[in-house]
Amino acid sequence: MSKLFFDDLLDLGKVETEIKKAFPSKEEREESESLVDHIIHDKVMEKILDKLPPDYHIEFLELYHKCPHDEVVIFEFLRGKTGKDIEKELQQDLKDVSSDILRELKSQDEISTETRVSKK
Repeated sequence: MSKLFFDDLLDLGKVETEIKKAFPSKEEREESESLVDHIIHDKVMEKILDKLPPDYHIEFLELYHKCPHDEVVIFEFLRGKTGKDIEKELQQDLKDVSSDILRELKSQDEISTETRVSKK
């Protein structure tokens, strides 16, 4: 997936490690990584649109569509329209999302381990 403006706000190293542990096949890992990307993208959009006054939603989405990688332009726009440090708020929100994903992956890994043990 190409770089997006919020990519530098989160570290998915632990999530990637858990995906590798929970899903042994390459196909499952790629599917899981894609799912994580979609979850994060959806949460970012949800959080931003919740914080941004509705009058600016279309303008934001057009800007995002035009330059999805440009964190300087996008965060400057968001700060200007909200008067808040959306970048910092979003970083905390993404930590929470990442923790939720990790929790789910760890429970999936436990289920996978139990399944492998019971098949022996």
